[in-house]
Amino acid sequence: MTELNKGATIGIFGGGQLGRMLVQAAHKLGFKTHVYDPFDDTPAGRIADNQTIAPFEAEAAVEIFANCCDVLTYEFENIPIKAIDHASQFTNVYPDKKALQTSHDRLVEKTFLRDKADTPVVNFAAIETMNSLSEFVHEFGAPAILKTRRFGYDGKGQVKVNSPRDVKAGFARLGGTDLIAESFAPFVREFSIIASRGIDGSIACYPLTENVHKDHRLHTSIAPADDPQNVSDEAHAITNKILKALDYIGVMGIEFFELEGGELIVNEIAPRVHNSGHWTQDGGCTDQFEQHIRAITGMKLGEITLKHVVKMTNLIGDEILHVGTLSQKPNTFVHDYDKRDINPGRKMGHVNEVISKV
Repeated sequence: MTELNKGATIGIFGGGQLGRMLVQAAHKLGFKTHVYDPFDDTPAGRIADNQTIAPFEAEAAVEIFANCCDVLTYEFENIPIKAIDHASQFTNVYPDKKALQTSHDRLVEKTFLRDKADTPVVNFAAIETMNSLSEFVHEFGAPAILKTRRFGYDGKGQVKVNSPRDVKAGFARLGGTDLIAESFAPFVREFSIIASRGIDGSIACYPLTENVHKDHRLHTSIAPADDPQNVSDEAHAITNKILKALDYIGVMGIEFFELEGGELIVNEIAPRVHNSGHWTQDGGCTDQFEQHIRAITGMKLGEITLKHVVKMTNLIGDEILHVGTLSQKPNTFVHDYDKRDINPGRKMGHVNEVISKV
């Protein structure tokens, strides 16, 4: 695909906050936007040029939507594969179906990372019976993490099996089917890399981002992260292998565990713009949302050299009510997702604090 002309329409499956920030980035670059979501009055739909309100399973609506757009993308990875598959018959979809299929299922994802991308992962196995979970714990030890293979996020759909005595309860708690067991990684910290790959195969990866979780949800991210164990080069090399193995186009978030001694483990991949990359909006570089739009429209990838050290903090639930106070702090930038309902545990926005120059 050649570079899209300004004024072309970018279609986005999903109307949430990531879709909203993609719409903003697309408008900045001179493109029109069309959002597809089952619900009306979404953060992205309210600012898009056009929106389609229909189920993802509605093939006729997906076809009309796809034919209205010059390229399609998506803001979260739980879009039904059939919707992406059907839309791709009428226009280009980036990232493509392969990336989505890989991330939809934790077993498929771990197998891909180990066997196709040749990257380090924890020991893992498919779990269908309580006996198979007992065998896994016996072979690889406890603690182990038992997870649903699909639809888990922010700590949902998983349970820690601390000892063989916990096998029965853990297995029952998750329903006992379509599960995966993973060895526990004794990490010293978690970090991510926000990476991008263009249609021409060019790759641009941001520096390490150190992440801190609270209540199984990302709380803060800081970049560029310190690198006392000198793991940056290896992490970026692993990232490049993943992007190339998927023939990926767009922005991807790759989460790592860093172990004592500098050993790295790839935890998971997210084929989309990523929460831990929100700091890029105020880092003095091309932000991840503009980078994604550049990648999928055939533009040259933007500059990723940081000018500032930035700390991003998610605003959860009624924390969004403090934006007035937060926005008055020096070198602090609030990003409100304009969600109508404030619910406990819901991501309502984020704040970027510029700490210093790089």
